[in-house]
Amino acid sequence: MKMTANNEEEEESLMALLDHLRTRVAYYKSKLDKSEKKLEETRTKLAHIRSSKAPRVLAIESGEEEEGCDFQPKPHYQEEEEEEEEDCKIINTKRKPLLVIPAVSPFPAKKKKIQKTEWSESGDFRLIEMVSSSSSPCKVSCETSTTMLNSQHKRKLRTLVLSPTNHHQFLTSALDGFVNVWQIQDRGSHATLVSSINALSPKQRRWPEDIAWHPNGGSLVSVYNADSGDSQLAILNLNDKEKQVVFLEDKPHVKGVINNVMFMPWAADDCFATCGNDHAVVLWTAKRTLWKPQVLHTNLHSSAVMGVAGMQQKRMVISVGADKKIIGFDLQSEIADYNHRLESKCMSVVPNPRDLNLFMVQTGAPQRQLRLFDMRLKVSQMHEFGWNQESSTSQSALINQAWSPDGLYITSGSADPVIHIFDIRYNGS
Repeated sequence: MKMTANNEEEEESLMALLDHLRTRVAYYKSKLDKSEKKLEETRTKLAHIRSSKAPRVLAIESGEEEEGCDFQPKPHYQEEEEEEEEDCKIINTKRKPLLVIPAVSPFPAKKKKIQKTEWSESGDFRLIEMVSSSSSPCKVSCETSTTMLNSQHKRKLRTLVLSPTNHHQFLTSALDGFVNVWQIQDRGSHATLVSSINALSPKQRRWPEDIAWHPNGGSLVSVYNADSGDSQLAILNLNDKEKQVVFLEDKPHVKGVINNVMFMPWAADDCFATCGNDHAVVLWTAKRTLWKPQVLHTNLHSSAVMGVAGMQQKRMVISVGADKKIIGFDLQSEIADYNHRLESKCMSVVPNPRDLNLFMVQTGAPQRQLRLFDMRLKVSQMHEFGWNQESSTSQSALINQAWSPDGLYITSGSADPVIHIFDIRYNGS
């Protein structure tokens, strides 16, 4: 009897789950062995100390408390619970300024003792065990004061991008075609305009649709429109005043707006991906001083491709579209190794910065706008979050979701306008 497509997908899901459970069993067995060894060492040390005072080892082994002795070995599970409680205290007290002062490090030193046991054998940080593990989210205290700045743009803002190398620096772009670079001053009390770059396209005088900051911090990539033979992409050099804006000659997209540009996380290759209304996903790779495009696919999506991102684990390019599809294109095999369809259009995708298998997709579904996926589980999502949007019926507004550096929180704007912060450890939505 031939298996149906649904049965095959279910089998793949169960096999992935089985592998995961086997990994967790081995992990906990190893942890149990270490705990038993630690317990035995503690008993031996305690017996040695007490034997120097009086021969009372039998009382210890039988579980009786010795008179005048305050030492009680902690069970291993109790140590973990106290570490978790301390972790929440760290979040409550030390995270207060992080939402308004980008220069403050988001990783408290004490938190490392919890994280270092969660690295897998392949070297990636595993957050999957924490997803939906708590009945209540950890509260995040934040600064309530707000600093309002004049954007120095003549038209509506389009993007805001943080520098990957300087936490005091960010940029803005707008429909006037200018890109402004800002420097944060006095721990976030205000920001100073450092430079303003005219990035309008040469023919149609179009503004940048999206901008990505190069990982080295020295340049930007801006994308435009593929119509009317205009330039589709430009490199903005922040440290070269003579060649500050360089428009590339290659034009791999065939029509419409180029919606998104994103640098890939692979350290060995200097590359980024673009996607657009022409259903195409294009990978651009640095060749000496030039950027050369490679069209990955044009027919896997049946509508506009809205977002693109790279998965570090498998050299896979994830794309999401208005056709409700999530496509994972494997660069080595040159096939769509991941293919999932939702009930609502997809607007953007961002990979988790710590767990290399997780990524979040923004959708247009009310109260279910954010969906968390594990690339190993190809037929289901792991978690979802959302909100009631009251001031507008539009569910396709650019809400620019972003992860916290520790991979535990996802933040998103809305058309209300309200900024929402979700804890992936919370089992609610």
